[in-house]
Amino acid sequence: MKRSEINAIIRANKQLCEKFLFHLPDWAFWGPADWASKGKECEEIKRNCMGWDITDFGSGDFERIGLSLITLRNGNPAFDRKPYCEKIMMVRPGQVTPTHFHWNKMEDIIFREGDGTFCMKLWNADYRTEELIEDGVVRLRLDGVLTEFEPGKTYRLRKGQSVCYTPFIYHTFWAEDGPCLIGEVSMVNDDSADNRFLEPVGRFPDIEEDVPAEVLLCNEYPDL
Repeated sequence: MKRSEINAIIRANKQLCEKFLFHLPDWAFWGPADWASKGKECEEIKRNCMGWDITDFGSGDFERIGLSLITLRNGNPAFDRKPYCEKIMMVRPGQVTPTHFHWNKMEDIIFREGDGTFCMKLWNADYRTEELIEDGVVRLRLDGVLTEFEPGKTYRLRKGQSVCYTPFIYHTFWAEDGPCLIGEVSMVNDDSADNRFLEPVGRFPDIEEDVPAEVLLCNEYPDL
């Protein structure tokens, strides 16, 4: 991805959050010069990979296969006792997050706001082989109510609805008809070791530095 594209995506994400009155922390607006002046007081943000995360999953086509989000809070078992994570994801219409599950993380996915509709498909994974199971029934809690889902069927959430993805549940999601703000409240997030994609993907993009960065991504912070 080009840095100019990432800059534009983050600007649009900030505008989307402002439109729907979702307020971001101060450090979501810090640029490279701001980070250069920071010290150990900000080490939790860097260590726990909080901040902007823009990826095309190696597709080269962010608008079709990609995701942008900001991790607002996150724990790190090696350093702290915080057992939870919170994100806000900006899902664009027609933009698919590839099918994947988590070995450890349980997460509530919440349709917070948006101009479109949040869509998802679900499947069970085989605990031994990790293969996607195309038949049977997927049982998850929808707003706390145990609900049966048909594997591979498109389901649409209403604003305010949430679904709890448990480990070994393959899921993919996208938006229809307009962008959506999707919340995630979960156990500690570890993108380096807890994502099992159905098809191999790239998690963080290679960046062509065609212009200076306006803000830094969560894996770009300098030494503090």
